[in-house]
Amino acid sequence: MAEKGAKAQAIGPSRGGQTTKIHAVTDLLGRPAILLLTAGNVADVTMAGPLMDAAGRVRCLIADKGYDANALRKRLRAEGAEAVIPGRSNRKVPIDYDKVRYKGRWRIEAAFCRLKDFRRVATRYDKLARNFLSAVALATLVAFWV
Repeated sequence: MAEKGAKAQAIGPSRGGQTTKIHAVTDLLGRPAILLLTAGNVADVTMAGPLMDAAGRVRCLIADKGYDANALRKRLRAEGAEAVIPGRSNRKVPIDYDKVRYKGRWRIEAAFCRLKDFRRVATRYDKLARNFLSAVALATLVAFWV
């Protein structure tokens, strides 16, 4: 049974202790356009659906191994989008992906590094998830859009 208020706080155990994950969709320049928040123990691939629903139609999805799932690849194929996601090491049949295009994923990592330059985002002073997500959104606005 989950602790009382766990959902409102979006804090969960991970390797580094109690943490929160920020999930983002960025544009071609690496500017975050969609932000979602989950507890640290939520798998990345579970947020792929809500992120794609919020993003609408995409031509290409560049993501790390955490988003490697047959269901996601099938959805992307059905929508006419290209999946640039390397396969996990435990896959029986290796997955081919565009390695040149995958090198562009540094923009996403750079966006997260830029967000964590803001002390409030890096240390998460806010208890409630909605307040923390608001702080992340403000940091995104200041860092990328102003």
